[in-house]
Formats: sequence, structure tokens, C-alpha cells
Amino acid sequence: MASKILIIGACGQIGTELTMALRAKRGNENVIACDIREGNKELMASGPFEIADATNYHQIEDLVIQYEIDEVYLMAAMLSATAEKFPMKGWALNMDSLFHVLNLAKEGKVNKVFWPSSIAVFGPTTPKHDTPQTTIMEPSTVYGISKQAGERWCEYYHKKYGVDVRSIRYPGLISYKTLPGGGTTDYAVEIYHEALKNGKYTSFLKEDTELPMMFMDDAIRATISLMDAPSDKVKIRSSYNLSALNFTPKTLAEAIQKHIPEFEISYDPDFRQAIADSWPSSIDDSRAREDWGWKHEFDLEKMTSGMLEGIKEVHHV
Repeated sequence: MASKILIIGACGQIGTELTMALRAKRGNENVIACDIREGNKELMASGPFEIADATNYHQIEDLVIQYEIDEVYLMAAMLSATAEKFPMKGWALNMDSLFHVLNLAKEGKVNKVFWPSSIAVFGPTTPKHDTPQTTIMEPSTVYGISKQAGERWCEYYHKKYGVDVRSIRYPGLISYKTLPGGGTTDYAVEIYHEALKNGKYTSFLKEDTELPMMFMDDAIRATISLMDAPSDKVKIRSSYNLSALNFTPKTLAEAIQKHIPEFEISYDPDFRQAIADSWPSSIDDSRAREDWGWKHEFDLEKMTSGMLEGIKEVHHV
């Protein structure tokens, strides 16, 4: 019998594409999507969908029992820029939902858990270049604090209760299929839309703000390959560093100008600049590459071509 997967927060930026990728791989009926609201037409039409609140233990437990779930991907979260505006809400959503899933695994109701961490776990005191897997972590945002706490709890539940939990510290993620959801790296998605629509963009980060980024296709592939890896290959149970690209708003604009020569960028940094300044500019992900064979496929040029073509196709710009 095929294993059953539950994706919580399936309608978000990562959740939408992860759901579609897992349905293509495992069969539509074996991947149950759930979120607090309905998703796009393609997601809703492709397989089972349930409305559920990630912070309500009983709603999640009911779905796990009803569908005989083996694996849970917990993608529900309040992201960095939004959580700064609603600190207590951000903390409650990000932590309560994790405890619910870890406790279901501890009780033997699910066998395997994926939970996303983020480069937000790092802070201003973290080495900025080639940030190591194990290093100083003093996050200065609500989102980062919740992710760092989550990493510690994941490792604790693995050591103490044998929970098979796996995690990736996602960099900024770039996709043309779903719009961003209130993150500090959102400029790297918005810029492509604006380049095609208006031929100009005002960045909310300074021109030389370098951050680790990744094309969504790579992130989805990494997530699934970590979950498919044999348990003994998963040596880190807090969260793995993951990397592909590093660039600034200026270098991204130059990559777009190769395709749209008349494109113009200007800069008007806002409160998200301070968040970006607290994060690494590049990440050392050698452990992920060694332990379970991670390799990225998209460089800046390949991603830029993919984004511009994809936006034209999906959004008819």
C-alpha cells in the first residue's frame, strides 16, 4: 500500500508546488493537502483537500487518522516580514503547529515529519560568508527565534523519542507559480513581475544586499530527496544548511537586463533592510551534499530565463 502524505499549509508559496510535485511522484490520491483556506484551481482539482487550522491539534489528528497518514510536511508558518508586525501570532502559529506534529509522531500516529527551517535562524553575530552548519545563532526576528527554537525541539524529539524528523534551512525562494507570502527575500520574485509588467522596479533592499537564494524547483527537489533518503544518511536532525545562489538586487537587475535591456531598478530600503542585514550572504551546505547527495541545478542565468518565461506563461504578462 502506498504511503499517505499530509501537507499542512499546502496553499502557501512552497506548499503549493510541493503538493503538485509529490502528487506527480506518489499519486494524487496519496497526497492530502490541507490549509486554513482554499488554494489555486490546479491544486484544488488535483487531489484531496481539507480545510484545517495548523494550530488546532484535534483537527490535524483527525486528518492523520482519517487518511491513515504516514508522512507529514508542515509548511504552515508566518514569515519574517509579517511576523515582525504580529509577533505573538507569529510565535503561536510557528511553534504550536510544530508541537502538534512532533507529538503525533511521538505517539506513533505518523512515521516521518518534514519541517522547514530558514536562514533566519542566523543573526547579526553569525559569520556572514560561507555560514557554517554549526555556528553562532542569535536571531533577531520573531520568525528566526521561532525557527531556532523549532530546530532545537526537532533534535530533542529525535534524540529523546526517536521521532524521524527532517529539516532544511531554506534560503530565499524564487518561484513564478505562486506569489510570495511576506518574506524579506520577496523582492527577488516581485522584480521579475515588475520587469515584465512595467519595465521598472523599486527594491526595498539596498543594491548591495547579498543574500542566499534558490529557484523553487531546486528547493522542492531538495525537500523530497531529503525525505526519501535512508534514515541513517540523515545525520543532522536540527536542520540542514542548503544553498544554491547568492546575489544582490543589483546583480539580479543586471541578469534581467540581458533579457529586457530597458529595465530600470531604483532603491528605497524599508524595515526589511534590517532583517536582511542580520542574515548571511552565503551558506556552506557541504553537509547536505555529503550526507544525502544534494546538488543544485539552477544558476542565476538559468533561473532568470525560467522566471521570465514562466511568468509570461502563468500570469499572461
